[in-house]
Amino acid sequence: MRRAFFFLLFAFPAVAETIVLSGLKQPVEILRDKWGVPHIYAQSSDDLFFAQGYMAARDRMFQLDLWRRAGIGRLSEVLGPSYLQRDRMAQLLRFRGDFKAEWASYAPDTWEIAVAFTNGINSYIDSRGGKFTQDFETAGYKPGRWDPNDILTRIPALSMLHNVTLEIQRAIDVKTFGIEKVNQFLAVDPRIPIEIPKGLNLADLSIEGFRDLVEATGNVTINGLTGSNNWAITGALSTTGKPILASDPHRNMQIPSLRKTVHLVAPGWNVIGAGEPALPGVALGHNDRIGFGFTIAGIDQMDLYVETLHARDDSQYNYKGEWKKMASERQAIPIRGGRNEVVDLEWTIHGPVIYKDTKTRKAYAMRWVGQEPGTAGYLASLSLIRAQNWPEFTTAMARFKAPTENMLYADVDGNIGWVVAGMTPVRKGWHGLLPVPGASGEFEWQGFLDPVELPRSFNPASKTLVTANHNILPPGYGHELQYEWAPAFRAERIKQVLGTKSKWTVQDFEKLQYDTQSLPARRLQKIYKGLKLPPITLSARVLEKFLAWDGNVTADSNMAFLYELISARMGALLVEPPELGARMSLNQILDMLEATPNPAALEKALEFSITDLNRNMGPDIDKWQWGRFHSLAFEHPLKKAEFNRGPFHRPGDANTVMAAGGLNFRQTVGASFRQILDVGNWDKSVMTNVPGESGDPASPHYSDLLSDWQTGKYHPMPFTRKAVEAVTEEKLLLTPR
Repeated sequence: MRRAFFFLLFAFPAVAETIVLSGLKQPVEILRDKWGVPHIYAQSSDDLFFAQGYMAARDRMFQLDLWRRAGIGRLSEVLGPSYLQRDRMAQLLRFRGDFKAEWASYAPDTWEIAVAFTNGINSYIDSRGGKFTQDFETAGYKPGRWDPNDILTRIPALSMLHNVTLEIQRAIDVKTFGIEKVNQFLAVDPRIPIEIPKGLNLADLSIEGFRDLVEATGNVTINGLTGSNNWAITGALSTTGKPILASDPHRNMQIPSLRKTVHLVAPGWNVIGAGEPALPGVALGHNDRIGFGFTIAGIDQMDLYVETLHARDDSQYNYKGEWKKMASERQAIPIRGGRNEVVDLEWTIHGPVIYKDTKTRKAYAMRWVGQEPGTAGYLASLSLIRAQNWPEFTTAMARFKAPTENMLYADVDGNIGWVVAGMTPVRKGWHGLLPVPGASGEFEWQGFLDPVELPRSFNPASKTLVTANHNILPPGYGHELQYEWAPAFRAERIKQVLGTKSKWTVQDFEKLQYDTQSLPARRLQKIYKGLKLPPITLSARVLEKFLAWDGNVTADSNMAFLYELISARMGALLVEPPELGARMSLNQILDMLEATPNPAALEKALEFSITDLNRNMGPDIDKWQWGRFHSLAFEHPLKKAEFNRGPFHRPGDANTVMAAGGLNFRQTVGASFRQILDVGNWDKSVMTNVPGESGDPASPHYSDLLSDWQTGKYHPMPFTRKAVEAVTEEKLLLTPR
């Protein structure tokens, strides 16, 4: 024993700590690498996920507690009455169906894993003796205990489903601009005529009550267009002779990071990757046989039903000529300070009632897949991460119901594949593009597509697979999935770059994930080449510089800033009324200008943008730098200055591969986690997770990855025991009490 102890001190000189915990069956070894990633070695599945829960809580307890409360509707208990309506919405959207069917929808051992995982979280809470990190001290409360059912919350999946809010916005557009102009200038993809559903009176449509739904899906901030890329190549195109897979899911940029990286090793388990810290397992990464990474497919999984209320009784609604009583439930929501607030929750046959308008006698009910068993976001990954080959992978992906995914696959045998996964409602005779009347019964879902009916590909002739939230429908595909895809600019750029070389390395893919070349900017440059201006004007001199620009949206680029301003205002100059043009997609604006150049609009957009830059950035053109205005600040939920990081000058925009989108030219969305998987040698895979693996402001891993992320650097994903030991900075031994 003494010899082994000295060996441990020699091998892991930084820290050696033993922690005694109730709930473990056997000792668990945890090696934390120099980037803050815990590699957990256990002797059973129960101990493995107990340890994952314990380490998630040790690193991210404040974040975990906020997420649990946001999911189950208990924020007001610690943050006060301003969160009451958000709590009400979370309570309303909780799964209330058959819990036996719910748990059976995931991997067969999911319940046992959930129990172990939440026991691990609670064990950490118990071990602290009431003393927690400084974020809890600042907030003035202590974390609550977890129940296994807490991981079934629907709020995380809901945050990636935007179809209902898009239906509402489209209805507003039709009311404001008319159906003809909406079809012409705000077309859907694939392009079909948008039609007002029979029996829907847009004049009665009210939107005031949907703020709570939108807020329920956002980040929790106290006091006060997502997307992703993935691609894979076969070994025929790599220098290793094996596939390489890249994946960088895009979500809101936040501190702590949305993603938590972990390596899980036990009998039947050996997987490394990232997931959401409040869930067991990982959502993207690799095991010893396969690698996987996703983008959101965006299948339309929601519809808004406009119910007709009884003239004298708000609790009754009409369905197929009969008055039906709404199902109801009264919930007491605890409010900070000790009191309870009672809220009423109601449901129609279509789903939860989001809002009632007693003036128009309408209620708005949301039909969505969250009412179905098996739709807790990413919990189905517990099957995926054990798959060993393509058949097991496709079987596991059939369990993915919400959110919908483009999951790419690569394996050690040299195969690559792509599967679209998620519950897909079948609508017959209507398309889910506008709210529909609930009374007639004509707009009901007709079941769901079988998972095998969704698009997929295995070892394509192109030897490449690429998805970036764009329209991925294969030619001649016969089912309707959705009509609101992201523009194809990112996907087109990835394919363009992949066509420039015959052999690729992990390092090449690193550069591609940080690529800032803008395809729409290049298209706009070609359009502007036909514009003739008097050579002595400032506009002409700036235009000359713009046409000579290389199209890279770098932080120090002045012409990138000019491009962003021009493209943002062009639609309003092309279409009447300007408010309609401002709602057009950039792709449609470019299509219009390429088909029929409009010199007057082009010149005005250029002049107005130059005026803006002069006024806000000064007359020196070299100081019109995109990054001076386009910035990203990592703001802690507590909004305490010492917990925040940034702001940082940022390159890219929503349409570059290095995605950096957000409102008002501020980055709020992007890739907090990036991975590039070398299937030929797992230890040579790389990753980055910003700003760090820990959520404790006092931890050295709170923001230690920020500089690397900002400059495009990666760190290894050590997988073999030898590789892990070589970079270990901390050893923990969890032992049973």
